[in-house]
Amino acid sequence: MEKILNKLLNYKWLSMIVIFAISGYFIFEMTTNTRMETDLDKYMPQDHPAFIYSDKAEGWFNIKDGIIIAVENKKGIYNTETLDTLKQLTKRFQKFDEIEKDDVTSLYNADNIVGTEDGMDVKRFFKRVPKSEEKLKKLQANVRKNEMVYGRLVSENEQVTVIVAEIGDDVFTPEFYDEILEAAKLSETDDIKIHVAGRPIVEGEMALLGPADMKKMVPIVILVIFLVLFITLRSFKGTMITLGVVFLSTIWAFGLMATVGIPIYAVSTMIPVMLIAIGVADGIHLYSHLHTFVDHNPKASKIDATKDMLKHLWKPVVMTSVTTAVGFISLLTSEVYPVKYFGIFTAFGVMMAMIFSLVFLPAGIMIFGLPKAKKLNHDEDKEGHSHSKLANNFAKAVIKHKYISIIGSAAIIVLSIIGMQNMWINSSFLDKFEKDSDIVQTDKFINENFGGTSSLNLILDANGKKDVFKEPAVLKLIDKMQKDVDSQLQVVGNTFSLADYINRMNKVMNADKEEFNTIPDNKDMIAQYLLLYEMSGDPENLNKVVDYDYEKANITFQLKKDDSKAINSALDIIHTYEDDFKKMGISMNYAGSGYKGLVFTDLILEGQIKSLILSLLIIIVLLSLMFKNIKIGLISSVPIILTAAISFGIMGFLNIPLSTTTALLSSIAIGIGIDYAVHFLEQYRTNAANSEDKMQVAQLTMAHSGKAIIFNAIVVIAGFLVLMFSVFPPNRELGALVSLNMFTSFVGTLTIMLVLLYMSNVYFKKK
Repeated sequence: MEKILNKLLNYKWLSMIVIFAISGYFIFEMTTNTRMETDLDKYMPQDHPAFIYSDKAEGWFNIKDGIIIAVENKKGIYNTETLDTLKQLTKRFQKFDEIEKDDVTSLYNADNIVGTEDGMDVKRFFKRVPKSEEKLKKLQANVRKNEMVYGRLVSENEQVTVIVAEIGDDVFTPEFYDEILEAAKLSETDDIKIHVAGRPIVEGEMALLGPADMKKMVPIVILVIFLVLFITLRSFKGTMITLGVVFLSTIWAFGLMATVGIPIYAVSTMIPVMLIAIGVADGIHLYSHLHTFVDHNPKASKIDATKDMLKHLWKPVVMTSVTTAVGFISLLTSEVYPVKYFGIFTAFGVMMAMIFSLVFLPAGIMIFGLPKAKKLNHDEDKEGHSHSKLANNFAKAVIKHKYISIIGSAAIIVLSIIGMQNMWINSSFLDKFEKDSDIVQTDKFINENFGGTSSLNLILDANGKKDVFKEPAVLKLIDKMQKDVDSQLQVVGNTFSLADYINRMNKVMNADKEEFNTIPDNKDMIAQYLLLYEMSGDPENLNKVVDYDYEKANITFQLKKDDSKAINSALDIIHTYEDDFKKMGISMNYAGSGYKGLVFTDLILEGQIKSLILSLLIIIVLLSLMFKNIKIGLISSVPIILTAAISFGIMGFLNIPLSTTTALLSSIAIGIGIDYAVHFLEQYRTNAANSEDKMQVAQLTMAHSGKAIIFNAIVVIAGFLVLMFSVFPPNRELGALVSLNMFTSFVGTLTIMLVLLYMSNVYFKKK
């Protein structure tokens, strides 16, 4: 490897041309094929059993995510202006190419089931906007009498009414999102305000803010890294060459994504920040060694200095890059697509940064020259390398008080385990936004006035038995379950099923008497009601709650929150009815975006555990092979185990949930944190081969690698702290946690790992 790298120095210009030519191709691919994934369902594995069943159920009952357009007039909605706005908006949404006409529901076109002298009739609340006070009051009275509309399409304070426009999974685009917002804005007046919410709107906002967030953060992280590099490397040329390494690795990572057709997910926007912060590490260690060599050999030629740098550091650069890539590659164990692809392409970027560090950086040194030599004092010249009394004293103090490091590490593990007990997983996509952002406030407004913007679909299946859902006992059990869930949980706003239709029909067929707002005991009467509805109303409406043979039923639970805690609280009550339905030969399954989100959280947790264990095991094995000693592999794992424990402990204590973003934490902590251990171990081994004095070896290692590790940690911490400028709270949490991880990793490397190396005598047994 060393010979290959030395030969490449003779073809420095050719290396540069090849690298820039491929980079140009990737830039072209990025400009033509890059796209943002806006469909949150595409974040999940489509071959998962829960998602396969959910997709089938969505087909049976036409279950779709809805855009909710709330029309608010604080003076009340029962006036000509507000109702005309509602009508025009309903028609406008029905004309969208992306929305089927029958999938738009509002007070303007909703069915009103009423009793007549001849039986039952189903008609609209109004076709023409009522203008007289009398007609407006009649409309108000009709709405108040209809439980299927009052509180669902019209708020109980009668100041807000909604339009629900359901859309398919593959139709939402940024352009469509802009059209929706424009249509809403054009309908606003001094008295009328339009609010738009729903899962598709969350998707649209993420697609809008994600790239904008990346464009804002990348220049900031470049500026921060540039300043820190310039201070640590003491060289403008060195700083620019090192930044060139991370620029190229980022271009190649995103270029490869575009070439193979992988879209950019919300979490993918952090890849540039990751690669810029991580990629400079190799440059710092290479330049740190180069500075030391040039300081002691001021007359050395460019070729000699560069060859010496490669000779001593190509192995640790390769080892650190491989171990970092392993940390990210372990994310392949996750079934969550954004996490999986984040791992693949960040690992690719890390490996490219390694190649550029060993090819592009030396070529840059050969072309632009060596850094200036620093005048050494007598002690530095005598020892043969630049080091300070501070490094010597620190190493001596750590070893002298070694049991403090051991006891402290044990105490940290115990505290972290206590904190981990409070960890939870958050499936909410809405929680990715600021609490005071427009989208969150709009969602809150609609949840306060209506049933909720998120939903959970319970699918009841009679397993091939027809007309089961015409049975009074079955419908009464469904009705009882709905009322139990609705009354026991504030997070559940509304529930809806076939039972609601039957209750309404029975009431209107009995002179609108409230005592008849129940399921009748006679199956034939239920069948007759349904026949009358099909004759006078739109039978397609029933298809959303029951199938043609009445052997499958869909119950919708509207939730005021979209996180896993809310969904699980509803499921806890629903599950208490499982045995009762089972006795009737009915099985329970789930569908819809709410349930998918819950399964999503389980996949996040499974992936987190798998990637943590796998990356840790692989790194222990790799380092054991690299250093030809299993003890070294185990000792090197201690700082990253401590780091991971501290991270999860703090998440538990601070109530920071695991999400698609924070799920990356363990792999980042292990992948980057192990770099410090590798560089320290390589230098410790080199020094131990030339000395029998353990204390001297510790001090020399601290002086040489310790300094580079501190510089490395400062740069990486500074880079990740840039995530604190993100508009997404989970990104800010990740930035703070990763920065903490980097701090604990380098502190752990310079303390507990040094103590374990010293006490194990691992390189001194033969002596």
